[in-house]
Amino acid sequence: MLDETIADFELAATGGVTFKLSATRGKSLVIYFYPKDNTPGCTTESQQFRDLYEDFKKADCEVVGISRDNIESHEKFKAKFNLPFALLADSEETVCEQFGVIKLKNLYGKQVRGIERSTFVLDKDNILRREWRSVKVDGHAQEVLQYVQSLST
Repeated sequence: MLDETIADFELAATGGVTFKLSATRGKSLVIYFYPKDNTPGCTTESQQFRDLYEDFKKADCEVVGISRDNIESHEKFKAKFNLPFALLADSEETVCEQFGVIKLKNLYGKQVRGIERSTFVLDKDNILRREWRSVKVDGHAQEVLQYVQSLST
């Protein structure tokens, strides 16, 4: 997928709108996939992207988070943690499958399907330029920001 144009997609987004990938052309885009709203790692990751959001905007980059949670859950999560960017609901897993982030995970000794925490950076033409898989949360948003800033120099 690296250095390939990402196929257009649409997902329901917070704020009562539909997110359309093709509408983001002209800006870089960070897409971070996370397992579930209101869980410790996902909350920390979202807060770190929130805290750096103005720096992403200065680098002419938008940020969106995607999980399988529904819009109602996303709206509550976004409000609770004052997230300034859209959260997208992929309950059908179509975009998760497109990016290959659905994996079998062990949960209390059982195999379950879930989202592998992953982040992708698309350039202004929606070409995938960088990916991180099996993300460790601490410091990750800062690393992504540094990469985005290197694109605009």
